Amino acid sequence: MIMERKRTDCPALPPGWKKEEVIRKSGLSAGKSDVYYYSPTGKKFRSKPQLSRYLGNSVDLGCFDFRTGKMMPSKMQKNKQRLRSDILGLSKGKPDLNTALPIRQTASIFKQPVTKVVNHPNNKVKTDPQRATEQPRQLFWEKRLNGLRSWDVSEEALRTMDLPKGLQRLGPDSTDETLLTAIASALHMSSAPITGQTSSAAEKNPAIWLNTSQPLCKAFTVTDDDIREQELKVHQARRSLEDALMADGLARASESTRDMEGRAA
Repeated sequence: MIMERKRTDCPALPPGWKKEEVIRKSGLSAGKSDVYYYSPTGKKFRSKPQLSRYLGNSVDLGCFDFRTGKMMPSKMQKNKQRLRSDILGLSKGKPDLNTALPIRQTASIFKQPVTKVVNHPNNKVKTDPQRATEQPRQLFWEKRLNGLRSWDVSEEALRTMDLPKGLQRLGPDSTDETLLTAIASALHMSSAPITGQTSSAAEKNPAIWLNTSQPLCKAFTVTDDDIREQELKVHQARRSLEDALMADGLARASESTRDMEGRAA
């Protein structure tokens, strides 16, 4: 292949840089040319990225045209405009494709928009917000808590609570312990009133008619006597706690007095 080489100085680059243009004279690519640049030390560069990495920040090649070897201010202006448009596009965000109107796919060369129908007066959508958010529950899951006991700091089992006679357990192989854990879980996990299984069919076939939001017991009613009895128990528990705190405070004060007397002596 016959090639013609022309090497000239490149005034756009620092002194000593040369530009070489290689023109092909024969072959299928005859008439085409390749451009190379040589540093003052003779190093050859075949592309603008190589040249930019080598020069670093010493020379601004933003508007440098690699083929002509000249600075092109108009090219710099186009790059700035393109960068500005890209930044504005990112700040505005991409369009929501889900809300854009669909385009009819026809044989026409023009895009024809179609009407997007989201509802219709004759359509009825039945929604139940409670069912949509409520998670399914396993029947008789409270039975998995059987056999678990509470222990105090001295590793002694705490006495279990005695349930009122009005509470009757429900379900296969249900015990008082199961009923106690079911009521405690219902009070802790639900803000709805605790009424028990109000459906009479739940007693006959609990696997089908059981209300999973209520504990495993028959329907019950809290009377005024039950409320007064519970208030008395709370009052007695608070009084016992008050006495224990008072005794603890007196014991600490007495111990502190003895320590001060011992230091004075």
